[in-house]
Amino acid sequence: MSQYMNLKGQNAKKAALEKINTKVKNKILTRYASLLDKERDSIIRANTKDIKFALKKGLKNNLIDRLTINHKKIDNIKDSINKITKLKDPIDNTLEKWSRPNGLKIKRVSIPIGVIGVIYESRPNVTSDVASLCFKSGNAVILKGGSEAINTNKILARLFRKALKENKVNENFIQFVDSKNRKMVDYMLSRMKDYIDVIIPRGGKNLVKRVQEFSTVPIIGHLEGLCHTFVDKDAELKMAIDIIYNAKLRNTGICGATETILLHEKIVKKFCNPILKKLEENNCKIYGDSFLNKHYKGKISIAKEKDWSTEYLAATVSVKTVKNCEEAINHINKYGTMHTDSIITKNKKTAKKFLKDVKSSIAMHNTSTQFADGGEFGFGGEVGISTNTLPPRGPVGLGQLISYKYEIVSNGQTRK
Repeated sequence: MSQYMNLKGQNAKKAALEKINTKVKNKILTRYASLLDKERDSIIRANTKDIKFALKKGLKNNLIDRLTINHKKIDNIKDSINKITKLKDPIDNTLEKWSRPNGLKIKRVSIPIGVIGVIYESRPNVTSDVASLCFKSGNAVILKGGSEAINTNKILARLFRKALKENKVNENFIQFVDSKNRKMVDYMLSRMKDYIDVIIPRGGKNLVKRVQEFSTVPIIGHLEGLCHTFVDKDAELKMAIDIIYNAKLRNTGICGATETILLHEKIVKKFCNPILKKLEENNCKIYGDSFLNKHYKGKISIAKEKDWSTEYLAATVSVKTVKNCEEAINHINKYGTMHTDSIITKNKKTAKKFLKDVKSSIAMHNTSTQFADGGEFGFGGEVGISTNTLPPRGPVGLGQLISYKYEIVSNGQTRK
């Protein structure tokens, strides 16, 4: 195992040293999209094997849905690659420049990070998204997907390597760990700091927690997506109903799904029944505080302390009443995970206070939290969402997979 993984690391380091111009990058990405189209039947056959394995393994339905690749999903993958192809190359751009009285002319220029390790579960589209984003940003990537998707991931990675080889570019810009052995993950985390510059985990809480506990390599990622939507006293009712329904139930299994609704106490009587009834009618279980229990006419369970810090990832939501915007902000900063939090209000002053004071990496006004996605931000896709205090924060797309260096020119200046 050590020989296999170290070779991956050495190959990735070597590939990352190569400079590929934008025209060649885009040509390879276009070819990759074309190969996915050409080989879609082979991809679906490989995916069928994975689904059979996952069903035997007893994976939950939401994970089976994430795992499944069909013609529509292949079209979506191709669209994502085409969007990345059209985006500006983030490498070798002058981020800022200035001159100093000492005669130095200084530029800050974007460069690749180097080698990125990505550990992920279930979603095979991560293979193509991450490979495309890393390659376009000049980074080499080592991919370690979950055992449940190994056949699909393998063919997606192989087709990218084929596009690289056809264009006479080092295939090892993209490498896939072709093994179901979970010890490979431990090895990446603890023994490959000489090769991997950053690790990005994409998956459930247990995976991310494991990565955070064992990695000797810097990490970009988030443990949980405990997102909130706060309905202020100046909110418009229909907007609140529509946004909350979408934020909670459009897709309950994503990290951008709202898990806690906060209601200003002054609008509880008028708002709680139409908002929550729509959720309940669509099989959403509701946990609420005692004040809400007095006014909501539907079925409600009394919330416990643990509900304010629970990421349900299901058709379940906790609802709390708050006295004002400040109390909502304090609740979010105490129980939230700095992922995505939203306020619904017509009051611009209140909205501004919320946007500035919540600690979230993504703060929203009159917007569904389900927009917490790199593709929706115009990034073409994402390798993940970061809730780190240090950058990058939020969706990590093309423009976030970079570092920078300073380039300094002078006319023979020496320091006194």
